[in-house]
Amino acid sequence: MLVELSIRDLALFEDATFSFGGGLNCITGETGAGKSLFIGALKLLLGERPKGKLVREGAREARVEGLFQFGAGEVPARLRELLTEHLPEILEDLSADEDLELVLVRRLRADGKTQGKLNGQVVTQRLLRTLSSSLVEIHGQHEGQSLFEAREQISLLDAYGGHEELVETYRGLRSEWARLLDVLTSFEEGARSRTDRLDLVRFQFSELDEAGLSVEAGRELSEERERLRHAEDLTREVGGALEGLDGEEGSAIARVHSALSALERWEVKIADLSEPAEALREASLHLSEASESLARFLGGVEVSPGRLEEVESRLAGYERLAKKHGTDLTGLVALQARLAEELAELEAGAGSPEELEREVRAAETKLGEAADALTEQRRGLRQKLKEAVEVSLKDLGLERAEFGVSVEERGQPAADSPNVSPSSAARFGLDGADQVAFQLAANPGEGLSPLSEVASGGEAARILLALRGALAARQTIPTLIFDEIDSGVGGRLAPRVGAHLRELGEHHQILCVTHLPAVAAAAHRHLRVEKRTEGGRTRTWVQELSEGDRVSEVADMISGGADADTAQAEARRLLQEAVG
Repeated sequence: MLVELSIRDLALFEDATFSFGGGLNCITGETGAGKSLFIGALKLLLGERPKGKLVREGAREARVEGLFQFGAGEVPARLRELLTEHLPEILEDLSADEDLELVLVRRLRADGKTQGKLNGQVVTQRLLRTLSSSLVEIHGQHEGQSLFEAREQISLLDAYGGHEELVETYRGLRSEWARLLDVLTSFEEGARSRTDRLDLVRFQFSELDEAGLSVEAGRELSEERERLRHAEDLTREVGGALEGLDGEEGSAIARVHSALSALERWEVKIADLSEPAEALREASLHLSEASESLARFLGGVEVSPGRLEEVESRLAGYERLAKKHGTDLTGLVALQARLAEELAELEAGAGSPEELEREVRAAETKLGEAADALTEQRRGLRQKLKEAVEVSLKDLGLERAEFGVSVEERGQPAADSPNVSPSSAARFGLDGADQVAFQLAANPGEGLSPLSEVASGGEAARILLALRGALAARQTIPTLIFDEIDSGVGGRLAPRVGAHLRELGEHHQILCVTHLPAVAAAAHRHLRVEKRTEGGRTRTWVQELSEGDRVSEVADMISGGADADTAQAEARRLLQEAVG
């Protein structure tokens, strides 16, 4: 919900902060005090283009900042989708049990240029409008009201009926159908290029496979090449080392054995000789092991020009392939694995177009069945929603208004159309095969018309209030703002309007600019704006009212005289009735 709205240097607002809570928040004040400017500041924050000269005289720029907070697990689904698509880092840094805070900022320079930011990141005006539409809905002017949009209406109808699982099933089938269509299209359009790629991959994989690539084999071949290249030198030098180590009389091992024999005769009598004797025994063992290893090594050294040529050839093949592909032996092994995977995919996808067309037809049949199920469910809800909305309309003084829900199919493919046809694509939209429209006839004798074309001003706000009330438990937009809802509403209806708003506050945060004392009395939180002139400058101030101040403000709204005893008594009565 919107926790705080700060306005600086915007027209009469020099520096004002509105703090809001859950439920119904009412904003009151005399005509011209700045209530409409408050709505204008909100619209500016939510991405609307500035109208007229708004930067306060003498200031370089105006600034509006809004703080939105959502508890862990309470982020609206649509908002989460938009953040995931456009600003994923905001959610990536959020732990599962952490509240989400969004700070929207809109700056307006004196030359009319604006800049928007979300959590410190610059965002375009278009993205700001898109994101804000999932945060706030302003009722009173049609601009920006998502309730008038076709997609919002179909989503609300599905939410009202609890169709979310059906919609998700439909969308999953639609994604698979679209994927198969893409595969078929790619097959037909790219058959030649796919064949060329298949030939190239087969050749490259075969070339690498025939080379017998192995990192371990490469290491062993390199070592074998060194032995073959230097066989004579190795035989002479290593053989000499072996002779000195374990040859005829006078070799290192023989001398160690002789010294050890001498020490072993005395160590039993002289304890100090035990340690050097043990060291000589270990040295004898190590020398013997080294001698055996050298002998085995020399046994494997041979002068073989034929084998050397074979090894050189294999290593040269490795080096040629590495140079060709711009990598080393390890990279060649990885490349071979990738080519094997791509080859399998290309060969698996080399089926006939007839087989792909059968898959598309089967997927479209399942999709059509899911779309039909959605259509049936939606049509079955029309009367239930109509009755719920009309009950609220009657209570709000629009007893003659008629509400309706139109559910029409988007269009059927012609009987002789091929399975992959433009008409099929037109029929299966993201939300199903239906066009849903909320309709209204405000007066008897008038035909039902789309909601956005029928009402305006306060009447439209009451109609939307009734609709929002009927759909309240299924809503996703967290904050609703009602402006001019009291236009044309008399004292008899005012308590009903206040009660509806307060009840709607159980499911949404409600901000309501009102002139009606009964509506203001119903608020959970009451703010007053007033205009003051000090030092030759006019400023608009905002104040959250205490219980005592609320009595005076509501009394003033009743009679224009907050000190009148009758007005005070009536104000107390309205406040007491509002809380039950």
